Amino acid sequence: MSIPSTVIHPAVVRLGLQYSQGIINGSNARCIALLEVFKQLIRDYSTPPNEELSRDLVAKLKPHISFLNQCRPLSVSMGNAIKFLKKEISCLPDTLREEEAKEKLQGTIDNYLREKIVLAAEAISKSAFEKINDNDVILVYGCSSLVNRTLCDAHTQTDRTFRVIVVDSRPRLEGRETLRRLVRHGIHCTYVMINAISYVLPEVSKVLLGAHALLANGSVMSRVGTSQIALVSKAYNVPVLVCCETYKFCERVQTDSFVSNELDDPDDLIVQRKGQAQLGGWAENKSLRLLNLVYDVTPPDLVDLVITDLGMIPCTSVPVVLRVKNVDQQ
Repeated sequence: MSIPSTVIHPAVVRLGLQYSQGIINGSNARCIALLEVFKQLIRDYSTPPNEELSRDLVAKLKPHISFLNQCRPLSVSMGNAIKFLKKEISCLPDTLREEEAKEKLQGTIDNYLREKIVLAAEAISKSAFEKINDNDVILVYGCSSLVNRTLCDAHTQTDRTFRVIVVDSRPRLEGRETLRRLVRHGIHCTYVMINAISYVLPEVSKVLLGAHALLANGSVMSRVGTSQIALVSKAYNVPVLVCCETYKFCERVQTDSFVSNELDDPDDLIVQRKGQAQLGGWAENKSLRLLNLVYDVTPPDLVDLVITDLGMIPCTSVPVVLRVKNVDQQ
């Protein structure tokens, strides 16, 4: 990957490497880190002679966004944040001095982070809390910062007792981080792998899942394995609740995971057992390809409820929320 050092800001280079190495993971964390770096970019920016800030700054952002996309494909949350920032820059009045315009943009980014992520998480946590009853057994999957926060808030703010079953899967094993966070808060947890969910589901009262994005047709895009959990939960008549901020709602439509997805390193699927790798040397076999998908798509009929910062809605209401958001932004 080529890095044009004259064009790319050092903070963006550092962020791109953190994305590619998996140091910064999760839709919210990646979006927050992106906007913080853009604030730094705006602080260090100076308008060239005979140029308008509103036009030149958008042009300056393009190579940085392209570089970050090379490091790791942009998440839906990041795409929406970039779209918002570009619109705010292009709407800046020409009468503003450069310093005032830069301060206004930084304030706008702070407001976006506060309203769309921080306050949204608080609102979702309060709504989800209403759905947690005494002696509930809640199943979670992978590592969602929003779901973790909801469970920790429910545990600390009330005297309700509940138990959490953390489901995990290879190759990322992100559920271990969820387990660490919940146990640290004193929540009683059970840890199982995804192939054991049919054994634990009979005792589960509800499934609480995070989301990478909610698509316009009501499908939920989330960490690969989510649709499998939703499908088995449906077979056991266990309600599936998805926690998702509205800034992750997307106008894209997908019905499967193959049309558009992020691919991870296929070598991550190789497991060493007793010093031997079952798939060692797979690249030399011309008739074998390893596919390591990052996300999957869960159809709306497998999800009972989506808990958002606007309240609790069915998956089918996503187009309505998108339409209202578009009207507000005009």
